[in-house]
Amino acid sequence: MSGTLNLLIGLAMGLNLLALGSSRLPSLIRAMSVQGMLLGVMPLVMEHERLDWRIMLVAAATIAGKGVVIPGLLRRAMRAANIEREIEPFIGFVPSLLLGAGGTIAAVALARALPLLPEHVGTLLVPGSLASILTGFILLIGRAKAISQVCGYLILENGIYLFGLLLIHSTPLLVESGILLDVTVGVFIIGIIVDRIQRAFDSLDTRKLTTLRE
Repeated sequence: MSGTLNLLIGLAMGLNLLALGSSRLPSLIRAMSVQGMLLGVMPLVMEHERLDWRIMLVAAATIAGKGVVIPGLLRRAMRAANIEREIEPFIGFVPSLLLGAGGTIAAVALARALPLLPEHVGTLLVPGSLASILTGFILLIGRAKAISQVCGYLILENGIYLFGLLLIHSTPLLVESGILLDVTVGVFIIGIIVDRIQRAFDSLDTRKLTTLRE
């Protein structure tokens, strides 16, 4: 189980770097989508010996929401805005990639120093969580397009979801259910904001918000 779980988390961490290094919005959305699907499978891998309907329900909702519905909404917004690339980010793609790689290495080193439970010592749950949260922050801060920032928010939430899997034995995925509800509400709110930016400025470049005056 630990080997399969670590493989899935390792793939998710690799997708973080892919998201940071990509200038194309479809690639960024695709990386976020695949990462969401991987996270949805993880509870099934962790609890394969004692699956119940709650775990299966949350796993299915996670895969559908993070892997299909939300990415589909972002692709729709991207087509409506007629944008394909992040042209001038606040933080360049190479510096972003280097920050992400350095943060991933630091997360692995930090996780080894934390007093984890024996069943979590051999997993990459904590490093994967910290690396995803850092990746989300970099995308939120370092990108100019609203869609890229939404992807950053979702990847950050994926990191919180990963950390919540540490509690899978003590709580029946209540943490993950709450996070999934929060991210659904958050995406709807962000969707409204993106639509307002597009209508007001005919662009999704958030730097144009600096032109607003009372």
